[in-house]
This record gives sequence, C-alpha cells and structure tokens, in this order.
Amino acid sequence: MQLTGLLIIPFVVSLSFTAMAGDRQPFPGPATVRDTITRGGYTLLIVNNEPDFNPQTRQRLIDAFFTVYPEEANRFNKNTLKQVTFFIDPTYKGVAETGNGVARYSPAWLKDHPEDIDVVTHEVMHIVQDYRHDGPGWLTEGIADYVRYVYGINNLKSNWTLPDYRPGQHYTDAYRVTARFLLWVEKNKDPHIVDQLDAALRDGHYQANLWVKLTGGTVDQLWQQYAASPSLELSYR
Repeated sequence: MQLTGLLIIPFVVSLSFTAMAGDRQPFPGPATVRDTITRGGYTLLIVNNEPDFNPQTRQRLIDAFFTVYPEEANRFNKNTLKQVTFFIDPTYKGVAETGNGVARYSPAWLKDHPEDIDVVTHEVMHIVQDYRHDGPGWLTEGIADYVRYVYGINNLKSNWTLPDYRPGQHYTDAYRVTARFLLWVEKNKDPHIVDQLDAALRDGHYQANLWVKLTGGTVDQLWQQYAASPSLELSYR
C-alpha cells in the first residue's frame, strides 16, 4: 500500500514501558522515539533500536498498522488509543509483546520471518482489547488470533492458518486453537459472540455463565459439540 497524506516528524523523547494485558513481559527503557506517522486520526510512533532493520519491513509494519488498527477499533473499541508505539528492540528474544500502548517486536524474528506482518494485527488488537479486569488469558489470546484471521492481510504468505481440530486440543490452548473454536461458535451459535465476549472482558462483566446466556450452552458443552463436528469453511483475505 502506498502511503499518502503522511506527517513524519523526527523528535526525541524518553520512554519507559510496563506491560499489561495480553503478552505480559516487561519492556526495557529508556528508548528513543525516532519519528511519528499520522493518518486518519491515528498516530504511530516508531522506535527503532536496530540499525540494520530492513526499511521495507518497517514500511510493511506501518502499512499493516494503518490498515488493520482502524478496522479493529471500529468494530471492537472506538475509544481505543489514538496513538500507538512500535518498538523494534534487538534485545528482545521473543516474537512480539504488547502493553501500555506499545507493541514491541523482535527484529531477529522479522528478519527470519519477513512475511509475518500480521504479527501487527495480533499485537495491536491487545491495545484495542484494553482488558483491565481479570479474565481468562486463553480467551484474550484466542480473540486476538481470531482477529488476526478475520483482518490479517498477509497470513497465507506467512504460512499462518487456523489449525484443523484434532483430539487432545482444548479451548484453553489459546491462540489459534481458541480462535478456530470462536469462529465455529460464531458461525453455528451466535454471530456476535466474539464482540460480546470482548465487550464483557473490557467492562469487567465476563463470567463463565455468559456463554450460556449467549448460546444456551456452557463453554465445555460448546467445545464438545465443536469436537464432534468441527468442520469450517475458512478463507483468508
């Protein structure tokens, strides 16, 4: 995607980061903000501590943000942050993590997996989620991967797909396993299930009996039905 109407302003500010909902590893600090990009009412701050970070990958991360973050915000949380920071951190040994409006990425991972651009789609959904109340971590991550499936822009090229059901899986496995289960419940029980679960988690109203209220069955009963007939027609945009 060609970026138009961008405002890029170099400046320097000291940041320190503390993780919260979603992926929970603490952020190191301080770091230096190199520039900002503003478009369509959203601002992305770029923090790049990797001198050799591929500029094409950097641009693709930016493009992904301005494509998927407004879509996620429009559907799930119109009051989400208008300013987000991407921190490219060569000291980070994982893939990515998110907290306090900052998504932190491993440049080593992105160098080895240059098509995994939809790591952005998953991570910025944690910002949209903004769950400040206790809730199941498996559901938090499952919703984020559900969103990656629905709104991801490069999943197939990165070989990221939802896994077929197989015995031994459980809805608490989180990530893609839970995401596929949520998609099945959405298609077979309640087309608004994910939106309602997300809202309840954000508002602090989530309880296990919410599944019964929305679908007529407990989450365990729904999983049993899913395991008995897990067929889904999947498509990736």
